[in-house]
Amino acid sequence: MKRALFFIILIALPFSVIAKVAQPNEDPQIEQRMKNLTEQLRCLVCQNETLADSRADLAEDLRKQIREQMKAGKSDKEIIAYLTDRYGDFVLYKPPVKATTYLLWFGPFVFLIGGTILLYRFVRRRREMIHEEPLTPDERKQAEEILRSA
Repeated sequence: MKRALFFIILIALPFSVIAKVAQPNEDPQIEQRMKNLTEQLRCLVCQNETLADSRADLAEDLRKQIREQMKAGKSDKEIIAYLTDRYGDFVLYKPPVKATTYLLWFGPFVFLIGGTILLYRFVRRRREMIHEEPLTPDERKQAEEILRSA
């Protein structure tokens, strides 16, 4: 019995070390603003999650920074400007359309159109390479004999 208890404690110990302390909800308005703002920002580690959904350590640090800036009285636009100055437009979950993000916004369509054109040209060339010639009488006899014997 003692061994089983020791084994359970030994297994549970690493999980208790990893567990994070929950942040107290100090001001409901700041928490609501925080939620709205972090849903517009991308986690720099996960890249496919919003900052609100991410559990990465860097995301936690960024949320703390945002919370501190909100308490300091900065507006959402000022906070977003600070983060984009520091991390670039990549931190925005929906980056703006501008010269530096054209490839991001229009690249997939360019590749799709380019791929379609290449596929069309390839199929057209393959069709031109195929020449249909009717069978000669000897070839037709051979084919009929093969079909009968099968």
